[in-house]
Amino acid sequence: MTEEAADGYRTLATPGRSRFAVRGSEFVGRAAPVEDVPAAEAFVESVAAEYPDATHHVPAYRVRADPFRAYADDDGEPAGSAGDPVLSVLSGRDLENVAVVVVRYFGGTELGVGGLARAYSRAATTALDAAEVVERRPHETFVVTVDYDDSGTVRSVLESEGVAFEADYAATVTFEVRVPVVDAAAVRDRLRSATGGRAEFG
Repeated sequence: MTEEAADGYRTLATPGRSRFAVRGSEFVGRAAPVEDVPAAEAFVESVAAEYPDATHHVPAYRVRADPFRAYADDDGEPAGSAGDPVLSVLSGRDLENVAVVVVRYFGGTELGVGGLARAYSRAATTALDAAEVVERRPHETFVVTVDYDDSGTVRSVLESEGVAFEADYAATVTFEVRVPVVDAAAVRDRLRSATGGRAEFG
């Protein structure tokens, strides 16, 4: 995982939606948190299936992947009038692992590229306004195994670091540790030092 990918990021905790009309055309905005590109594409497909008779289903998403994936499509609207404005709202809010689909029912009056861009941006903005934004920190899980003599030391280190862990006491003591990615190497180093290198990691 790259250093950038290990950092905290802003995403949605809940979905959001919006609905309004502009000169006869109806716009429906749908926003949702997604974990990866397949989940984003599945959300896009589900919205299209929910509004099968709509004129356009314009998707955009930003997903933490390797490499980072930002995607938008105009779905038949004039180039640059729909997908890019929706993606720009996501970028402007620095949201990641979020997908947005704006549905349009054409009302018979052309809105022009500028009018379309404003309407699609508004639909994305108001859908995101209706959702809850949260900060997320990527975590990783690792296992550390020690003899009983070192188990108290390991427990003390983990408690002082404030990380989540579960201990299994068998022939040896195994700790399953869940820690923010950015802190994992430092926690492992502390455990090695505290146990004189006797801790085994898996």
